[in-house]
Amino acid sequence: MAAVAVLALTLGACSGTPGKSATPVDEATAASGPSGGPEGFEEFYSQDLEWSACSSGFECATADAPLSWDDADAGSIELQLKRYRATGEKQGSLLVNPGGPGASGATYVETVAETYGDRLKESFDLVGFDPRGVQASTEVICFDDAAKDAYLTEDVDLSTDEGIADARADAQAWGEACAENTGELLGEVDTQSAAKDMDMLRSALGDEELNYLGASYGTDLGATYAGLFPERAGRLVLDGAIDPRLTPQEMSQGQAVGFENGLRNYVEDCQAGPECPLTGSVDDGLEQVRRVLDQAHDRPYPTSGDRVVTQTLAFYGVAMPLYSEDWWPMLTQALDEVINAGTADMLLYLADLYNDRNADGSFASNSTEAFTAVNCLDTRSSPDVETMRKEAAEIEAAAPYLGSFFAYGGISCADWPYPVAEREYDMAAPGAAPIVVIGTTGDTATPYVWAEGLAETLESGVLVTYEGEGHTAYTRSNDCISDAVEDYLVEGTVPEDGLTC
Repeated sequence: MAAVAVLALTLGACSGTPGKSATPVDEATAASGPSGGPEGFEEFYSQDLEWSACSSGFECATADAPLSWDDADAGSIELQLKRYRATGEKQGSLLVNPGGPGASGATYVETVAETYGDRLKESFDLVGFDPRGVQASTEVICFDDAAKDAYLTEDVDLSTDEGIADARADAQAWGEACAENTGELLGEVDTQSAAKDMDMLRSALGDEELNYLGASYGTDLGATYAGLFPERAGRLVLDGAIDPRLTPQEMSQGQAVGFENGLRNYVEDCQAGPECPLTGSVDDGLEQVRRVLDQAHDRPYPTSGDRVVTQTLAFYGVAMPLYSEDWWPMLTQALDEVINAGTADMLLYLADLYNDRNADGSFASNSTEAFTAVNCLDTRSSPDVETMRKEAAEIEAAAPYLGSFFAYGGISCADWPYPVAEREYDMAAPGAAPIVVIGTTGDTATPYVWAEGLAETLESGVLVTYEGEGHTAYTRSNDCISDAVEDYLVEGTVPEDGLTC
């Protein structure tokens, strides 16, 4: 049976390097006062950010960051920032991160400027940044577009030793290309280094403390910051949380169960409507989805163009709409097309959205490259074949319809060119101000129990629960969540621990 190792913490953001205007905005942001940087890195902490208009209503700047936070003399990289200025009396800056790892915060801030509450936009400069290795910052580069497309499309049969060896060889070739085309930065894009960048940005923005709203993987980034700099952690909101105590196997199994539960909820909803292509019971419907995926392995689906949909692409096409119930109608359309017409244009469209692939075969971002690079530096599964087979059986027992797509994660990083980064902080973040952790009961990508785990791990964690479907809660749930988030960030009013919305 074919399978593909997946860790889908969030969607890849649409991308594009913002073009700077030649006309500077009214001032440069001088980082006088706030600092706190380690010895040897003072120039990075005290740098001035020169902001220029880059798109309607936004300003962009480039910050210098050290290539390595262990060696001030190793050189520097660039970080791309985008800012939406506070519309009222400004309290400071609010850094935002959409997740990934590998999603663009500079692109994301354009979305949040439309969706965040007015009180937040009045009180804070909203600042998105592309973390080290990501997109418009100094980026991780691996294959060219054609080779990347083939890598993301290929089906592998992990039921055989030969298939595992082939998959490992492909992953090794990917890592070698990343090392050749990226250089030493490839060993410096771990989450801990990105969190240190955030403290440097805090100082350069002129803030004594970091105020931050992170989603999905962005919660890991925020929790890491709190562990490294608890005395400078201001008001932090972590939405769609990751439990830092989990092993890679526990994380893969948790996501497999989360996506399968999301698929089950989708099938139940679909079958309650008049035009659902899935018949019989909910379990019957789940089995029909699995048959669609298995057929794509044996006989890839044709499309109206010259591309076919492999099992790997079909899985991405099914997984993509499970992030939000608002996208469920697209999944119904895709399944109806496949089941009744035998073609897969909609599945391909959804898979391309997932992979950030443009219609011409180019890619709008390097989210896949950064995703792998960060994860391989943060933690790794065992590459031992027998161990992976045992773990795969456990995942498939917990999630019989989708579990195989989350197994064999040890292959991706087995031969990565750089070692795992050593953790330098206490995960409990002792001494930090209250940290609001939000979990959604029907979250597919970051299951609710992970939010419970992060809130329990953080010494000052405050758990807020949204009873609903989809990935993350703020801006896509209800006024109860919005009020809890905005009351805390704007007024400092800590929500009741255990608040349920």
